[in-house]
Amino acid sequence: MDAWWLAYPLLGAVVGIFAGLLGVGGGAIMVPILTSLYTAQGFPAENVVHLALGTSMASIVLTSVSSSRAHHARGAVEWGVVRTMGPGVIIGIFLASFIAAALPSRPLAIFFACFIAYVCAQILLDIKPKASRQLPGPWGLAAAGAVIGAVSALVAIGGGSLTVPFLTWCNVPAHRAIGTSAALGLPIALAGAIGYVVMGWGHPGLPPYSLGYVYLPAVIGVSAVSYFTAPLGAALAHRLPVRTLKRIFALVLLALLAKMLHSLFG
Repeated sequence: MDAWWLAYPLLGAVVGIFAGLLGVGGGAIMVPILTSLYTAQGFPAENVVHLALGTSMASIVLTSVSSSRAHHARGAVEWGVVRTMGPGVIIGIFLASFIAAALPSRPLAIFFACFIAYVCAQILLDIKPKASRQLPGPWGLAAAGAVIGAVSALVAIGGGSLTVPFLTWCNVPAHRAIGTSAALGLPIALAGAIGYVVMGWGHPGLPPYSLGYVYLPAVIGVSAVSYFTAPLGAALAHRLPVRTLKRIFALVLLALLAKMLHSLFG
């Protein structure tokens, strides 16, 4: 076994704990770390960001299943919203996957870095949208889903950092906004993973054990461990100062972004 493969279960442990502890998407952590790992392994520079994005989307499928089931069991999912936004989400993801496949690694990395920096700013400044309108009609929800799906595909997140603020803005109670976002995370992760497999299929220079832009050793290593460490993080959330930890996490994430950009541009 390649010694590098041992890094993926360790990454899965970190991803699972932070996901359970802070309710953050794994992609925000995985993409910068996977980009650095793939660069260190000598993968072609033009493929590392695409591989990191595709692998991240595939790795959060299992976590999305677990999360959506848990929120459904608590009656916290607005399934009508999920059904209406879902088609738009899937269309947005496939369109964005096609765009991502056509972009070079560096512009893609810059877009990812800018978006995650925006998320970190929200955390550090404690910016939350105020409920000021009602949910739009079916076409409005579908359009919102398409935008959320497109951005999610470009930055390999489950959509929570966009879906929760949008639903909160539309007067959906916070716990139901989170539960609905978790349920939408599954089609986002599935469609995103499929999109990156299809768009990367047959691309030259991909490492062995890849399905398109999805690197299977990383998917297996991360998923197998994060599934079990996420409940540990959720348990710790009731004992630790989560608001302070979120701010520390945002600072760590900014440091990971700087490391990722240095590995690509340095």
